[in-house]
Amino acid sequence: MFTGIIETMATVANIIKEGTNLHFIIESTIIQELKIDQSIAHNGVCLTVNELTENNYKVTAVAETISKTNLAHLKIGSIINLERALKIGDRLDGHFVQGHVDTVAECIYKKVIEGSWLYRFKFPEKFTNLIIEKGSITINGVSLTLFNIGKDEFTVTIIPYTFHNTNFCTLEKGDIVNIEFDVLGKYFLRLYQK
Repeated sequence: MFTGIIETMATVANIIKEGTNLHFIIESTIIQELKIDQSIAHNGVCLTVNELTENNYKVTAVAETISKTNLAHLKIGSIINLERALKIGDRLDGHFVQGHVDTVAECIYKKVIEGSWLYRFKFPEKFTNLIIEKGSITINGVSLTLFNIGKDEFTVTIIPYTFHNTNFCTLEKGDIVNIEFDVLGKYFLRLYQK
């Protein structure tokens, strides 16, 4: 379980294809604090550390994960958001995030507005029932509040701290991002549809 509050950014140092899997070698400033079998959200995707050296660590994504996320769009040198799992007793400053990406969305608009950044995203219409005005959403692992929603679009505003401390600082129109909808909304919709 995560909160959507990004701990640090990291760099993709290498990508190795093995069968249908992708292995990502990640360089991070928190490398000394990591251990094998630890769950870390990478752009909102929960992946397990399976190798660790002094300079980097390795995680592996299987075909199912690759098909539903933006991991296939990553390149050597890509900047990703990292968040380690929530500790019992920690403050929940974002919202409950599972690290299970539902789909991807495309950035279709970006504008600087007097010190903040406005982004609009287009996503598959079949997920429309999972968003509400002023509801929570996770974009590349970042917990945000959405507004100005349509049947397949929504807008978020990014404050300077978030912009400079997440990979929103690299995000441009046309880029693909990971989306995790609010887990509480998903459970409510499931009950409502019965």
